[in-house]
Amino acid sequence: MNLRKLSLAFLLVLALTPGTITQTRQVPVAPATLPDKLSATEFARLINEFSESGGYFLSDNLISNETSYLYITDKLKQLNATGGAYIGVGPEQNFTYIAKIRPRIAFILDIRRLAVVQHLMYKAIFHLSPDRAGFLARLLGRPLAKEKAPGAGASISELVEYFSRAPADEKFFASTLAEIRKMIQKDFQFQLTEADQKDLEYVLKSFRDEGLEITFKFNGGYQNYFPTLKEVIAATDQSGKPGNFLASADDYDFVRQLQLKNLIVPVNGDFGGKKALASIGDYLRKQGVTVTAFYTSNVEQYLFGDRSFEAFVGNVRKLPVNEQSLFIRSVLDRYMHPAILPGHLFTMLLQHIPVFLKDYDEGRYQDYHQLVTTHYIAAGRQ
Repeated sequence: MNLRKLSLAFLLVLALTPGTITQTRQVPVAPATLPDKLSATEFARLINEFSESGGYFLSDNLISNETSYLYITDKLKQLNATGGAYIGVGPEQNFTYIAKIRPRIAFILDIRRLAVVQHLMYKAIFHLSPDRAGFLARLLGRPLAKEKAPGAGASISELVEYFSRAPADEKFFASTLAEIRKMIQKDFQFQLTEADQKDLEYVLKSFRDEGLEITFKFNGGYQNYFPTLKEVIAATDQSGKPGNFLASADDYDFVRQLQLKNLIVPVNGDFGGKKALASIGDYLRKQGVTVTAFYTSNVEQYLFGDRSFEAFVGNVRKLPVNEQSLFIRSVLDRYMHPAILPGHLFTMLLQHIPVFLKDYDEGRYQDYHQLVTTHYIAAGRQ
């Protein structure tokens, strides 16, 4: 998709001429053969062979800007969204959904090559960090003080308070960057280009320089209010309970174990592209794994604007799904969704994937607004 056409602010959704209506069908799934762990060689192969050429997006998107991301976690549990495969887009919010869904394997698909580098960075930090405090220390370039460091059972508020005060350390940052670079290339067997290495340093340096105050930013200097990393990781669900993957040692451990087993695979690709998503679907089908959840954020908004939504639907048809398979979406407040969440920039929604395909075949999605307001499942709603 050529996202350079998009406005740097918010996109006006264009109407999509409906394509040929085809019969929705389930993709056959082979008997389960997915191993409990992938080798480093296989991990690197999947990234390289599934990825498409990197594309443009209007933000580096180093952190999430969706403060309401936890509002649908209870609904995911109610709908028995667990196990199977997870597909997602974007940065760290995927780890929270992975922690809640507990999939057997996860793919993070993003149009930006930078996102692959960032997720490889995260993977290395998980490998190097047995606990949550160590993870934040390496991510933020702030070493743990021997006497005052948060313990293994620290609450998310204690972690946030500690790292809000801890100063950045240049030597610690430099040694962490060197460890990460070496681990990606030697242990993960993924060769970083010169541009990748510059991107790796840029991402880690951004977290060091801004710490927990780092925010989502548009390219080209355009700025709006977006939450800080501190606000994102301290966010709560509708009942006021923290739920970020860093809020629970158990959730962190699950995500870390999946990383240690090479089962969170970042892929560079376009939702409407010809290779990446289709390759993921083909792999999952051959491994006998069904998609449990596909977190699209608000990417479909751009697919309509770029007139590649029909190609995306074609790729979704290639995924192994069942009647319980779900989309996880976010919708900007400017669309005034019926389930809008006051005080949040985005409203989180779910939709069963087979319902989505049936609705598409019936011509219900003439524009993005119709997509997000037809047969959606909101927090607290059946």
